[in-house]
Amino acid sequence: MSNLFKIENGASIMNRDIYFRYIAEKLNNLAYNIEVLGKLNLLDLNIHSETFFKDFLNIIFGFKLENLNAKIHNIKGIDLIDKKNKIILQVSATCTKEKIENSLAKDIFKQYNDYHFIFLAISKDAHALRTKTFTNPYNITFLPSDDIIDIVMSLKNIWDLKIEKLKKVYNFIKLELGTEVQEERIDSNLAKIVNILANENLSFDLQSPEINAFNIDKKIEYNSLSRVQETINEYKIHYDKLDKIYSEFDKEGVNKSISVFHIIKNQYVKLSKEYDNTDDLFLAIVDALVEIIKNSKNYNEIPFEELDMCTNILVVDAFIRCKIFKNPEGYSHVITR
Repeated sequence: MSNLFKIENGASIMNRDIYFRYIAEKLNNLAYNIEVLGKLNLLDLNIHSETFFKDFLNIIFGFKLENLNAKIHNIKGIDLIDKKNKIILQVSATCTKEKIENSLAKDIFKQYNDYHFIFLAISKDAHALRTKTFTNPYNITFLPSDDIIDIVMSLKNIWDLKIEKLKKVYNFIKLELGTEVQEERIDSNLAKIVNILANENLSFDLQSPEINAFNIDKKIEYNSLSRVQETINEYKIHYDKLDKIYSEFDKEGVNKSISVFHIIKNQYVKLSKEYDNTDDLFLAIVDALVEIIKNSKNYNEIPFEELDMCTNILVVDAFIRCKIFKNPEGYSHVITR
């Protein structure tokens, strides 16, 4: 592969596979549609493909391709041009030796004899053409093994992209050719707790006598949580009911409730790096957990207001149990689970 197509290696194999399979499916569907519609002499898709592949190749290879036909109508042999990198490129649904040689023989190539010619086959496999020798009357730079590109060759280069650029290609393909891929959902204990809590009657909960309200107020003040103090005071009364739910939950497995506290703590640790204001941090934890719950396979959908309330109850409970935010000296609330 020539330096024109040198791409850095990436990582994150699971996301890579999701993005890559989506891109491959859409490109193969496009190639199939171009071929079938071409046989019916419906060529609109071929015309639109010039613009699509211009942007596509610019993302993958860092080219600066422009549509030459938009400036000079119907130039034979050249569709796209990159003046900075001195590249001229033809986009074609026809993939034959004769087609390429006819392009190379056009008089227009006299004007670009210091350019690099690339042939892009948009609907057929061009593998067999890369081993052939071509008549090149104007001696323009053209190496068939590297400079005849098809969908398969494009996909090989896409696989080697860094994950950030691969996602950029995926986003482009999604906008141009289809809808967003549905990422696989998994069950979460967090969602299961919300499902249980949502079916509880919370209107009869009273202040639990086991909670040291004075110490909770001290922790609120210690962490400068003045804006969410009302929320904490409103939902701390559900501590006892949630404690019983966790006790029942743990009968299904020794690490059930611990896993819920763990994910809440993880969100606290992660988001604390992004938020200096502790009130904003508290609210961000709630928002992050809401998204995790909504994207859990086992989440039983409820009105957003109820989901938000249940999630706030979980975060307040974690706050009381010393799972999140700093504890002032001597803080105690109840026996910690």
